[in-house]
Amino acid sequence: MQGLTQYSVAERLMRYVQIDTQSDPLSSSFPSTQKQKELSQLLVQELKNLQVVDAHTDEHGYVYGTIPANTAQPVPVICFCAHIDTAPDCCGTNVKPLLHKLYNGKPITLPDDANISIDPEEFPYLKQHIGKDIITASGLTLLGADDKAGVAIIMNLVEYLFHQPRIPHGTIKILFTPDEEVGRGTNYLDLQKLGADYAYTLDGGELGTFEDETFSANAFTVHIEGVIAHPGYAKGKLVNALKVAAAILNQLPKDILAPEVTEKKQGFVHPVRVEGLAEKASIEFIIRDFETAQLGEHQACIKQIAHQVIQQYPGATISFTEEEQYRNMKEIIDQYPFISSFAEEAYTKCGLPFIKEPIRGGTDGSRLSFMGLPCANIFTGMQAIHSKREWVGVSDMERAVDVLVQLVQVWEEKGANLVK
Repeated sequence: MQGLTQYSVAERLMRYVQIDTQSDPLSSSFPSTQKQKELSQLLVQELKNLQVVDAHTDEHGYVYGTIPANTAQPVPVICFCAHIDTAPDCCGTNVKPLLHKLYNGKPITLPDDANISIDPEEFPYLKQHIGKDIITASGLTLLGADDKAGVAIIMNLVEYLFHQPRIPHGTIKILFTPDEEVGRGTNYLDLQKLGADYAYTLDGGELGTFEDETFSANAFTVHIEGVIAHPGYAKGKLVNALKVAAAILNQLPKDILAPEVTEKKQGFVHPVRVEGLAEKASIEFIIRDFETAQLGEHQACIKQIAHQVIQQYPGATISFTEEEQYRNMKEIIDQYPFISSFAEEAYTKCGLPFIKEPIRGGTDGSRLSFMGLPCANIFTGMQAIHSKREWVGVSDMERAVDVLVQLVQVWEEKGANLVK
Protein backbone atom coordinates (compact mmCIF):
# COMPACT_ATOMS: atom_id res chain seq x y z
CA MET A 1 0.00 0.00 0.00
CA GLN A 2 2.75 2.46 0.86
CA GLY A 3 4.13 2.26 -2.67
CA LEU A 4 1.04 4.00 -4.02
CA THR A 5 1.61 7.17 -2.01
CA GLN A 6 4.08 10.01 -2.49
CA TYR A 7 5.04 9.97 1.17
CA SER A 8 5.26 6.99 3.45
CA VAL A 9 3.38 7.41 6.71
CA ALA A 10 6.77 7.58 8.46
CA GLU A 11 7.93 10.41 6.21
CA ARG A 12 4.74 12.32 6.90
CA LEU A 13 5.09 11.93 10.65
CA MET A 14 8.71 13.03 10.60
CA ARG A 15 7.81 16.17 8.66
CA TYR A 16 4.84 17.05 10.84
CA VAL A 17 6.60 16.65 14.19
CA GLN A 18 9.20 19.25 13.21
CA ILE A 19 6.46 21.90 13.27
CA ASP A 20 6.03 23.12 16.86
CA THR A 21 2.33 22.87 17.74
CA GLN A 22 2.50 22.67 21.52
CA SER A 23 -0.67 23.94 23.18
CA ASP A 24 -0.75 26.10 26.31
CA PRO A 25 -3.22 25.46 29.17
CA LEU A 26 -2.66 28.96 30.58
CA SER A 27 -3.59 30.77 27.39
CA SER A 28 -7.05 32.31 27.02
CA SER A 29 -6.91 32.45 23.21
CA PHE A 30 -8.13 29.80 20.79
CA PRO A 31 -6.19 28.05 19.62
CA SER A 32 -4.10 28.46 22.73
CA THR A 33 -0.98 28.93 20.58
CA GLN A 34 -1.06 30.51 17.14
CA LYS A 35 1.82 28.31 15.96
CA GLN A 36 -0.61 25.39 15.67
CA LYS A 37 -2.05 27.09 12.61
CA GLU A 38 1.21 26.53 10.72
CA LEU A 39 0.50 22.81 10.58
CA SER A 40 -3.18 23.47 9.81
CA GLN A 41 -2.19 25.49 6.75
CA LEU A 42 0.27 22.85 5.58
CA LEU A 43 -2.36 20.12 5.88
CA VAL A 44 -4.89 22.16 3.91
CA GLN A 45 -2.39 22.58 1.09
CA GLU A 46 -1.59 18.86 1.08
CA LEU A 47 -5.30 17.99 1.02
CA LYS A 48 -5.86 20.35 -1.89
CA ASN A 49 -2.96 18.73 -3.72
CA LEU A 50 -4.90 15.48 -3.34
CA GLN A 51 -7.97 17.16 -4.89
CA VAL A 52 -9.87 17.55 -1.65
CA VAL A 53 -11.45 20.63 -3.16
CA ASP A 54 -13.23 21.93 -0.06
CA ALA A 55 -10.19 21.60 2.24
CA HIS A 56 -9.81 24.69 4.40
CA THR A 57 -8.87 25.94 7.84
CA ASP A 58 -10.79 28.52 9.83
CA GLU A 59 -9.79 31.27 12.24
CA HIS A 60 -9.64 28.73 15.07
CA GLY A 61 -7.19 26.40 13.35
CA TYR A 62 -9.58 23.55 12.55
CA VAL A 63 -8.98 21.73 9.28
CA TYR A 64 -12.02 20.46 7.36
CA GLY A 65 -12.15 18.41 4.18
CA THR A 66 -14.41 16.03 2.27
CA ILE A 67 -13.76 12.97 0.13
CA PRO A 68 -16.98 12.64 -1.93
CA ALA A 69 -18.78 9.30 -2.07
CA ASN A 70 -18.12 7.13 -5.11
CA THR A 71 -20.96 4.71 -4.45
CA ALA A 72 -24.53 4.96 -5.64
CA GLN A 73 -26.13 3.65 -2.46
CA PRO A 74 -26.80 5.90 0.52
CA VAL A 75 -24.17 5.51 3.23
CA PRO A 76 -23.77 7.37 6.53
CA VAL A 77 -21.10 10.07 6.47
CA ILE A 78 -18.12 9.05 8.58
CA CYS A 79 -15.34 11.27 9.86
CA PHE A 80 -11.72 10.52 10.69
CA CYS A 81 -10.24 12.92 13.21
CA ALA A 82 -6.85 13.60 14.79
CA HIS A 83 -5.45 16.51 16.77
CA ILE A 84 -2.56 18.67 15.62
CA ASP A 85 -1.36 19.99 18.99
CA THR A 86 1.21 18.35 21.25
CA ALA A 87 1.17 18.15 25.02
CA PRO A 88 2.49 20.97 27.24
CA ASP A 89 3.99 18.38 29.62
CA CYS A 90 7.32 18.22 27.79
CA CYS A 91 9.21 20.48 25.40
CA GLY A 92 7.87 20.38 21.85
CA THR A 93 10.22 22.92 20.22
CA ASN A 94 12.87 21.88 17.69
CA VAL A 95 11.85 18.24 17.60
CA LYS A 96 14.46 16.10 15.83
CA PRO A 97 12.78 12.86 14.72
CA LEU A 98 15.03 9.84 14.33
CA LEU A 99 14.21 6.78 12.24
CA HIS A 100 15.74 3.64 13.73
CA LYS A 101 15.88 1.08 10.94
CA LEU A 102 15.46 -2.59 11.84
CA TYR A 103 15.42 -2.09 15.62
CA ASN A 104 17.81 -4.59 17.23
CA GLY A 105 16.04 -5.10 20.55
CA LYS A 106 18.57 -3.27 22.70
CA PRO A 107 18.05 -0.11 24.78
CA ILE A 108 18.11 3.01 22.62
CA THR A 109 20.22 5.85 24.01
CA LEU A 110 18.98 9.13 22.63
CA PRO A 111 21.84 11.14 21.12
CA ASP A 112 21.09 14.59 22.53
CA ASP A 113 20.90 13.36 26.13
CA ALA A 114 22.89 10.27 27.02
CA ASN A 115 20.97 9.98 30.29
CA ILE A 116 17.77 9.17 28.43
CA SER A 117 17.24 5.75 26.96
CA ILE A 118 14.28 3.73 25.78
CA ASP A 119 14.66 0.31 27.33
CA PRO A 120 12.57 -2.70 26.27
CA GLU A 121 12.55 -3.85 29.89
CA GLU A 122 10.70 -0.65 30.77
CA PHE A 123 8.66 -0.62 27.55
CA PRO A 124 7.99 -4.31 26.74
CA TYR A 125 6.01 -3.42 23.62
CA LEU A 126 9.36 -2.55 22.01
CA LYS A 127 10.12 -6.26 21.86
CA GLN A 128 7.34 -6.68 19.32
CA HIS A 129 9.22 -4.28 17.02
CA ILE A 130 12.54 -6.11 16.81
CA GLY A 131 13.55 -6.13 13.17
CA LYS A 132 11.12 -3.31 12.39
CA ASP A 133 11.53 0.46 12.05
CA ILE A 134 10.67 2.79 14.91
CA ILE A 135 10.75 6.57 15.31
CA THR A 136 11.92 8.50 18.38
CA ALA A 137 12.91 12.06 19.20
CA SER A 138 16.53 12.97 20.01
CA GLY A 139 16.32 13.26 23.80
CA LEU A 140 15.54 16.97 24.28
CA THR A 141 11.84 16.95 23.37
CA LEU A 142 8.81 14.78 23.07
CA LEU A 143 8.28 13.24 19.64
CA GLY A 144 4.73 14.41 18.97
CA ALA A 145 3.39 11.10 17.66
CA ASP A 146 0.52 12.03 19.94
CA ASP A 147 -1.23 12.83 17.74
CA LYS A 148 0.71 13.56 14.58
CA ALA A 149 0.86 9.82 13.99
CA GLY A 150 -2.93 10.01 13.71
CA VAL A 151 -2.65 12.97 11.35
CA ALA A 152 -0.15 11.12 9.15
CA ILE A 153 -2.31 7.99 9.06
CA ILE A 154 -5.38 9.92 7.94
CA MET A 155 -3.39 11.83 5.32
CA ASN A 156 -2.05 8.58 3.90
CA LEU A 157 -5.59 7.24 3.72
CA VAL A 158 -6.61 10.33 1.73
CA GLU A 159 -3.73 9.87 -0.67
CA TYR A 160 -4.36 6.14 -1.04
CA LEU A 161 -8.02 6.68 -1.92
CA PHE A 162 -6.97 9.38 -4.39
CA HIS A 163 -4.77 6.84 -6.19
CA GLN A 164 -7.35 4.03 -5.89
CA PRO A 165 -10.65 5.63 -6.95
CA ARG A 166 -12.33 2.25 -7.48
CA ILE A 167 -12.37 1.45 -3.75
CA PRO A 168 -16.05 1.91 -2.87
CA HIS A 169 -16.86 4.29 -0.04
CA GLY A 170 -19.41 6.79 1.13
CA THR A 171 -18.72 10.42 1.91
CA ILE A 172 -15.70 10.75 4.21
CA LYS A 173 -15.02 13.82 6.30
CA ILE A 174 -11.52 14.75 7.43
CA LEU A 175 -11.10 16.76 10.63
CA PHE A 176 -7.96 17.98 12.38
CA THR A 177 -8.39 19.81 15.68
CA PRO A 178 -6.19 22.10 17.78
CA ASP A 179 -5.92 22.20 21.59
CA GLU A 180 -7.00 18.62 22.35
CA GLU A 181 -4.19 18.29 24.86
CA VAL A 182 -5.56 21.15 26.97
CA GLY A 183 -9.12 19.85 26.84
CA ARG A 184 -10.51 22.42 24.40
CA GLY A 185 -10.27 20.57 21.11
CA THR A 186 -13.97 20.81 20.27
CA ASN A 187 -14.79 24.20 21.81
CA TYR A 188 -15.27 26.01 18.49
CA LEU A 189 -15.93 23.06 16.20
CA ASP A 190 -18.76 23.59 13.73
CA LEU A 191 -20.51 20.21 13.65
CA GLN A 192 -23.09 21.39 11.15
CA LYS A 193 -20.35 22.38 8.73
CA LEU A 194 -18.55 19.10 9.34
CA GLY A 195 -21.69 17.21 8.42
CA ALA A 196 -20.70 13.76 9.70
CA ASP A 197 -22.95 11.07 11.21
CA TYR A 198 -20.31 8.96 13.00
CA ALA A 199 -16.61 9.33 13.64
CA TYR A 200 -13.36 7.71 14.66
CA THR A 201 -10.38 9.44 16.20
CA LEU A 202 -6.91 8.15 15.35
CA ASP A 203 -5.40 8.72 18.79
CA GLY A 204 -4.80 5.28 20.29
CA GLY A 205 -1.81 3.15 21.25
CA GLU A 206 -0.82 -0.44 20.58
CA LEU A 207 -1.55 -2.33 17.37
CA GLY A 208 -5.02 -3.87 17.39
CA THR A 209 -6.46 -1.80 20.19
CA PHE A 210 -9.83 -0.13 19.89
CA GLU A 211 -11.20 2.22 22.49
CA ASP A 212 -14.84 3.02 23.08
CA GLU A 213 -14.52 4.00 26.74
CA THR A 214 -12.77 6.90 28.45
CA PHE A 215 -12.63 8.49 31.83
CA SER A 216 -15.31 10.95 32.80
CA ALA A 217 -13.54 14.11 33.90
CA ASN A 218 -14.08 17.21 36.00
CA ALA A 219 -11.86 20.10 36.97
CA PHE A 220 -12.18 20.98 40.64
CA THR A 221 -10.61 23.92 42.48
CA VAL A 222 -10.24 24.68 46.16
CA HIS A 223 -10.09 28.43 46.87
CA ILE A 224 -8.49 29.52 50.14
CA GLU A 225 -8.84 32.94 51.76
CA GLY A 226 -6.25 33.54 54.46
CA VAL A 227 -5.91 36.46 56.84
CA ILE A 228 -3.14 38.85 55.84
CA ALA A 229 -1.01 40.89 58.24
CA HIS A 230 2.43 42.46 58.21
CA PRO A 231 4.78 39.56 59.00
CA GLY A 232 6.64 41.68 61.55
CA TYR A 233 3.44 42.16 63.54
CA ALA A 234 1.59 39.00 62.61
CA LYS A 235 1.44 37.12 65.88
CA GLY A 236 -2.10 36.01 66.54
CA LYS A 237 -3.30 37.61 63.30
CA LEU A 238 -1.73 36.09 60.19
CA VAL A 239 -3.29 33.00 58.64
CA ASN A 240 -1.15 32.05 55.63
CA ALA A 241 -3.25 30.69 52.75
CA LEU A 242 -0.23 28.94 51.27
CA LYS A 243 0.23 26.93 54.46
CA VAL A 244 -3.43 25.98 54.41
CA ALA A 245 -2.98 24.75 50.83
CA ALA A 246 0.08 22.75 51.85
CA ALA A 247 -1.83 21.16 54.72
CA ILE A 248 -4.67 20.14 52.41
CA LEU A 249 -2.23 18.60 49.93
CA ASN A 250 -0.50 16.73 52.73
CA GLN A 251 -3.78 15.13 53.79
CA LEU A 252 -4.69 13.77 50.36
CA PRO A 253 -4.92 9.95 50.15
CA LYS A 254 -1.55 8.43 49.32
CA ASP A 255 -2.46 4.75 48.91
CA ILE A 256 -5.71 5.22 46.97
CA LEU A 257 -7.21 7.77 44.58
CA ALA A 258 -3.83 8.99 43.32
CA PRO A 259 -2.56 8.52 39.74
CA GLU A 260 0.68 6.98 40.96
CA VAL A 261 -1.13 4.11 42.72
CA THR A 262 -4.13 3.48 40.45
CA GLU A 263 -4.62 1.50 37.24
CA LYS A 264 -7.21 -0.14 34.99
CA LYS A 265 -10.72 1.03 36.02
CA GLN A 266 -9.63 2.90 39.16
CA GLY A 267 -10.29 6.63 39.30
CA PHE A 268 -8.22 9.32 40.96
CA VAL A 269 -7.94 12.89 42.21
CA HIS A 270 -4.84 14.72 41.08
CA PRO A 271 -3.61 18.19 42.09
CA VAL A 272 -2.14 19.81 38.99
CA ARG A 273 -1.55 23.42 39.98
CA VAL A 274 -1.12 25.50 43.14
CA GLU A 275 -1.23 29.28 42.90
CA GLY A 276 -1.36 32.11 45.35
CA LEU A 277 0.15 34.35 47.98
CA ALA A 278 -0.09 34.42 51.73
CA GLU A 279 -3.47 36.11 51.45
CA LYS A 280 -5.15 33.92 48.82
CA ALA A 281 -4.32 30.57 47.28
CA SER A 282 -5.95 27.93 45.12
CA ILE A 283 -5.40 24.25 44.39
CA GLU A 284 -6.52 22.97 40.99
CA PHE A 285 -7.43 19.28 40.70
CA ILE A 286 -8.39 17.02 37.86
CA ILE A 287 -10.93 14.37 38.86
CA ARG A 288 -11.18 11.16 36.84
CA ASP A 289 -13.32 8.01 36.92
CA PHE A 290 -14.97 5.65 34.46
CA GLU A 291 -18.21 5.95 36.45
CA THR A 292 -19.48 9.50 36.10
CA ALA A 293 -21.34 9.32 39.41
CA GLN A 294 -18.05 8.69 41.21
CA LEU A 295 -16.73 12.14 40.27
CA GLY A 296 -18.98 13.67 42.91
CA GLU A 297 -17.74 11.16 45.48
CA HIS A 298 -14.12 12.03 44.74
CA GLN A 299 -14.85 15.74 45.02
CA ALA A 300 -16.64 15.12 48.32
CA CYS A 301 -13.43 13.49 49.59
CA ILE A 302 -11.45 16.63 48.80
CA LYS A 303 -14.08 18.83 50.39
CA GLN A 304 -14.05 16.76 53.57
CA ILE A 305 -10.26 17.03 53.82
CA ALA A 306 -10.36 20.77 53.16
CA HIS A 307 -13.05 21.35 55.80
CA GLN A 308 -11.11 19.33 58.36
CA VAL A 309 -7.92 21.25 57.65
CA ILE A 310 -9.54 24.67 57.75
CA GLN A 311 -10.68 24.05 61.32
CA GLN A 312 -7.02 24.31 62.33
CA TYR A 313 -6.74 27.81 60.82
CA PRO A 314 -9.30 30.12 62.48
CA GLY A 315 -10.19 33.06 60.28
CA ALA A 316 -9.38 31.32 57.01
CA THR A 317 -12.20 30.34 54.66
CA ILE A 318 -12.55 27.98 51.73
CA SER A 319 -14.82 27.66 48.71
CA PHE A 320 -14.99 25.32 45.75
CA THR A 321 -15.67 25.46 42.01
CA GLU A 322 -16.10 22.61 39.58
CA GLU A 323 -16.21 22.36 35.80
CA GLU A 324 -17.25 19.48 33.58
CA GLN A 325 -14.44 18.59 31.18
CA TYR A 326 -15.65 15.47 29.36
CA ARG A 327 -17.67 12.32 29.92
CA ASN A 328 -17.15 8.62 29.24
CA MET A 329 -17.93 8.20 25.55
CA LYS A 330 -19.12 4.63 26.21
CA GLU A 331 -22.40 6.08 27.49
CA ILE A 332 -23.07 7.24 23.92
CA ILE A 333 -21.25 4.64 21.80
CA ASP A 334 -23.10 1.74 23.41
CA GLN A 335 -26.23 3.14 21.73
CA TYR A 336 -24.59 2.59 18.31
CA PRO A 337 -22.99 -0.90 18.47
CA PHE A 338 -22.25 -0.92 14.73
CA ILE A 339 -19.50 1.68 15.25
CA SER A 340 -17.52 -1.02 17.04
CA SER A 341 -18.70 -4.00 15.01
CA PHE A 342 -17.77 -2.37 11.70
CA ALA A 343 -14.34 -1.55 13.10
CA GLU A 344 -13.91 -5.12 14.31
CA GLU A 345 -14.68 -6.41 10.83
CA ALA A 346 -12.07 -4.05 9.35
CA TYR A 347 -9.47 -5.22 11.87
CA THR A 348 -10.28 -8.84 11.04
CA LYS A 349 -9.96 -8.23 7.31
CA CYS A 350 -6.46 -6.87 8.05
CA GLY A 351 -5.58 -9.98 10.07
CA LEU A 352 -5.40 -8.01 13.31
CA PRO A 353 -6.75 -8.78 16.76
CA PHE A 354 -9.55 -6.56 18.01
CA ILE A 355 -8.61 -5.54 21.52
CA LYS A 356 -11.18 -3.36 23.23
CA GLU A 357 -9.82 -1.49 26.19
CA PRO A 358 -10.65 1.67 28.14
CA ILE A 359 -8.58 4.84 27.87
CA ARG A 360 -7.21 6.18 31.14
CA GLY A 361 -7.68 9.63 29.75
CA GLY A 362 -9.85 11.30 27.15
CA THR A 363 -9.86 12.15 23.47
CA ASP A 364 -11.74 14.55 21.26
CA GLY A 365 -14.05 11.56 20.81
CA SER A 366 -15.34 11.98 24.35
CA ARG A 367 -16.55 15.51 23.68
CA LEU A 368 -17.69 14.75 20.12
CA SER A 369 -19.84 11.85 21.30
CA PHE A 370 -21.75 14.05 23.73
CA MET A 371 -22.04 16.83 21.15
CA GLY A 372 -23.99 14.47 18.88
CA LEU A 373 -21.23 12.81 16.86
CA PRO A 374 -20.63 9.30 18.29
CA CYS A 375 -16.90 8.70 18.06
CA ALA A 376 -14.62 5.79 19.00
CA ASN A 377 -10.81 5.60 18.90
CA ILE A 378 -8.44 3.58 16.69
CA PHE A 379 -4.79 2.70 17.35
CA THR A 380 -1.79 4.56 15.92
CA GLY A 381 1.07 2.77 17.69
CA MET A 382 2.20 5.77 19.81
CA GLN A 383 3.99 4.88 23.06
CA ALA A 384 5.40 6.70 26.11
CA ILE A 385 3.48 9.78 25.10
CA HIS A 386 4.06 13.23 26.63
CA SER A 387 7.68 12.33 27.37
CA LYS A 388 11.16 12.45 25.88
CA ARG A 389 11.00 8.66 25.57
CA GLU A 390 8.03 8.80 23.22
CA TRP A 391 8.28 6.43 20.26
CA VAL A 392 6.12 4.85 17.59
CA GLY A 393 6.43 1.78 15.39
CA VAL A 394 6.27 2.50 11.66
CA SER A 395 4.54 -0.81 10.95
CA ASP A 396 1.80 0.04 13.45
CA MET A 397 1.05 3.25 11.58
CA GLU A 398 1.04 1.41 8.28
CA ARG A 399 -1.42 -1.16 9.62
CA ALA A 400 -3.66 1.64 10.87
CA VAL A 401 -3.84 2.95 7.30
CA ASP A 402 -4.81 -0.58 6.18
CA VAL A 403 -7.59 -0.64 8.78
CA LEU A 404 -9.03 2.66 7.56
CA VAL A 405 -9.02 1.45 3.95
CA GLN A 406 -10.99 -1.63 4.99
CA LEU A 407 -13.23 0.36 7.32
CA VAL A 408 -14.54 2.72 4.65
CA GLN A 409 -15.43 -0.33 2.55
CA VAL A 410 -17.26 -2.01 5.45
CA TRP A 411 -19.31 1.15 5.96
CA GLU A 412 -20.09 1.27 2.22
CA GLU A 413 -21.18 -2.36 2.25
CA LYS A 414 -23.23 -2.38 5.45
CA GLY A 415 -24.04 1.21 6.24
CA ALA A 416 -26.96 1.65 3.86
CA ASN A 417 -29.36 0.11 6.38
CA LEU A 418 -28.45 2.86 8.84
CA VAL A 419 -29.45 5.78 6.61
CA LYS A 420 -32.73 7.26 7.80
